[in-house]
Amino acid sequence: MGSARSTAQQEDREAPKSMQSINDNTIKAPIHDTPILGMTTRPRVAVPVEYGNATDFWVEYPSGLVDVSRATHLTSGAGADVAPPPLASTQLDIPADGDRVVRVDKSKTALVVIDMQNFFLHPDLRTHTTGLACVEPLMNAIPPLRSIGSKILWVNWGLTDHELQTLPPSLIRGFRKHNGGGFGSELPGNFGRLLMRGALNSDLYGPLQDEYVKGAKEGTDFWIHKNRMSGLWGYQSALDLFLKENGIKTLIFSGVNADQCVLGTLADAYFRGYDCIVMKDGTATTSPEGGFENVIYNSGNSYGFVTDSKRIVEAVSTS
Repeated sequence: MGSARSTAQQEDREAPKSMQSINDNTIKAPIHDTPILGMTTRPRVAVPVEYGNATDFWVEYPSGLVDVSRATHLTSGAGADVAPPPLASTQLDIPADGDRVVRVDKSKTALVVIDMQNFFLHPDLRTHTTGLACVEPLMNAIPPLRSIGSKILWVNWGLTDHELQTLPPSLIRGFRKHNGGGFGSELPGNFGRLLMRGALNSDLYGPLQDEYVKGAKEGTDFWIHKNRMSGLWGYQSALDLFLKENGIKTLIFSGVNADQCVLGTLADAYFRGYDCIVMKDGTATTSPEGGFENVIYNSGNSYGFVTDSKRIVEAVSTS
């Protein structure tokens, strides 16, 4: 008995040392100890790597290029000295965080702008300074993306009276204040019913509404309604159908709120196999510190890539 107790006590004393050794620069943690944590800063691949299958694939090169255009398969047995194919006129190279460049197919790429609506941004309805700061980056990035044939998708709340009867209680409660209100209730002034189709509070904020109207006339911009935090919720959402019908595979995400509707749509897109890129200066949230940072962190670590409007604009100007 005494021997068993002595052994257990010795193990307890040794355990902290073992845990501390992970943070000791002289002792490396097991190679798979933190499989996600280092992905945005992990070294470039030593040799070209192809991920996926015969029709749906990415190729990553030692140069830092990740080709998601699905245009050219990796030659079998390719060595480290194999260079990526030359940039085609149909492609765009977008620099991203983590010392990477993402090569996309211009016509199969869409900017997804989520919930940049009056209800979430208009100063008469709420204070959302970080959300308002996203307007200028979006206004800068949208025209160049249009110019190369990429779609602009405005994904917004826009409920019907029928949908009010089918929403789950958790969602209804989340948008209802302690003194009433909630989906379909009348807002002050001329803002109309809360997040109903055609209401002023459901319109895009400020210059973004005019930008959408301009793009809609040009046939480059599309308004897509949603009735959940995720624009891709459900078996056949309007957004998913549009993406499939138009052959779009790469999505550049922006909008509010980063850790709610943007994240919900982003995660569902990732689960469905779309390429996900977050435009971080076009994305914001009202959540406490950490909400936005976690979305950006996991977007680069797990869901895909992170860039910003300046790098997108520069990529288009030099393509």
